Amino acid sequence: MRKINRAITPKQKKVLDFIFSFTSKKGFAPSLEEIGSELKLAISTVHQHVSALKTKGYLKREDNQPRGVSLLKETSETAEIPLLGIIAAGSPIEPIENPEPVKVPKVFVSKRGDYYALKVKGDSMIDDGIWDKDLVIIKHQQTADNGDTIVAITENGATLKRLRSQNGKIYLEPRNNKLQNLYPKKLEIRGKFVGLIRNT
Repeated sequence: MRKINRAITPKQKKVLDFIFSFTSKKGFAPSLEEIGSELKLAISTVHQHVSALKTKGYLKREDNQPRGVSLLKETSETAEIPLLGIIAAGSPIEPIENPEPVKVPKVFVSKRGDYYALKVKGDSMIDDGIWDKDLVIIKHQQTADNGDTIVAITENGATLKRLRSQNGKIYLEPRNNKLQNLYPKKLEIRGKFVGLIRNT
């Protein structure tokens, strides 16, 4: 369990632990509705707990976004990974000149595996809470499961999308209902999305 340095109630800690667990698995924080559903709490009660955790320095609220909470960069121990470039739908990854390591919460990385960060350009993943100029944390790997969000290299360039398989056909799903699925002729997986740092 994480070490709590600032006093919070058992119920607040339960909310915070769920947010950490959800974030480490999904790569983004849960919505207030998802917290309430999991912990069987009214939205008003979740709002009170989240507000208290924000006041105590564990969370930050993002009122105008679908997922209303995110972890503070300082909430947990950090690790350094390289920021390799900018990823935009349908374009090659734009390398960043003189890239420097970025600090990310250790909850997103394990001792095994190579990780890197990319800066998001565009709004193709906004329904998953991934916004323009956010930093995404990627675990380098060449395979992924159905439903994983991946860095994909296609004949049209690089993109961050959900990997989908239906009736033996592989395609890439944007998380923006204004955009259509992509059916690449060539597909190379360059990594799996494991976390996010909100642009502030």
